[in-house]
Amino acid sequence: MSIKLLLTISCAVVLQCAATLAAEPYKFIQDIPIGGEGGWDILTIDSAAHRLYLSHATKVVVVDLEKNSVAGEISDTPGVHAFMPVAELERGFSSNGKENKSSVVDLTTLKTIEKLATGESPDAIVYDSKLGEIYVFNHRGGSATVIDAKNAKVIGTIALGGSPEFGVADSAAGRVYCNLEDKSEVAAISTAKHEVVARWPLAPGAEPSGIALDAAHHRLFAACNNKVMVMLSTETGKVLATVPIGSGTDGCAFDEKTQLVFASCGEGVTTIAKEDTPEKLEVVQILKTEPRARTMALDPRTHRIFLPAAQFQPAPSPSPGVSPGRPTVVPNTLKLLVYGPAESPNG
Repeated sequence: MSIKLLLTISCAVVLQCAATLAAEPYKFIQDIPIGGEGGWDILTIDSAAHRLYLSHATKVVVVDLEKNSVAGEISDTPGVHAFMPVAELERGFSSNGKENKSSVVDLTTLKTIEKLATGESPDAIVYDSKLGEIYVFNHRGGSATVIDAKNAKVIGTIALGGSPEFGVADSAAGRVYCNLEDKSEVAAISTAKHEVVARWPLAPGAEPSGIALDAAHHRLFAACNNKVMVMLSTETGKVLATVPIGSGTDGCAFDEKTQLVFASCGEGVTTIAKEDTPEKLEVVQILKTEPRARTMALDPRTHRIFLPAAQFQPAPSPSPGVSPGRPTVVPNTLKLLVYGPAESPNG
């Protein structure tokens, strides 16, 4: 092989690598220190109010997204998994996993107004803005508690026939969808009837956790723990496409403007795919994050994504015959990892 040909091939490889790197849509922006002790779970963004709510052990941390700093906290939420703000009512609702209750919170004062009983082990929360109803998904209870948000009253309990993980509201269709982890399926709930009206298998996906909705194209995305993300139709329930993702997934989000879908994974990556057409899903980036950064939230205004992460210390060596414990969070190391578009989505 001539030197000229070798140089030509080398240049082509370098240019291809440069083009691949330039095409990656997301980059690291900054950390936001959170601190404190204990673990975390679901985070929620109120884009209009420039607020992020992070479930953190026995409290909910409130982050100001304009100042990128902690603005306050909501206390007395033992084992909290999620918090859902309802801006038009100036109140929010938590899922307190260790007491099987939902705290009703004043968003101005961040004080608890009252607590409502839920099912066993309340976890993810969804708000249906059309009917003004909160859905609290009870993981061990295999049910959803429905709350009238305006009157702060429990108005029903829906048996789901499985252990729910994340859910999403499709107000235009009059439905709420939730992943049933142990059944590897999506349950479609009628918001008018408060009952499950369809069940959709996710095979080849298994043990789904995070879920996201493209309402305009009638598509659901389910991030599954067998390292697969599934795209399915909300009209037929049929699986239309799949892409590989990382291990230990929990969060999922869809950006309506960019048509990007995200799956945050505990192995330390977030898989980013693009819905090229309503029948085609393609991975466009494997974004390196940090180990155990498994949950996430998307700000549709800025298109930034936020992932909690922390340092961990190994669990002590177990006694003979005793199962090993879990690693614990090093105090005051919890932070939010912030990633954003490498280029403006507007151009």
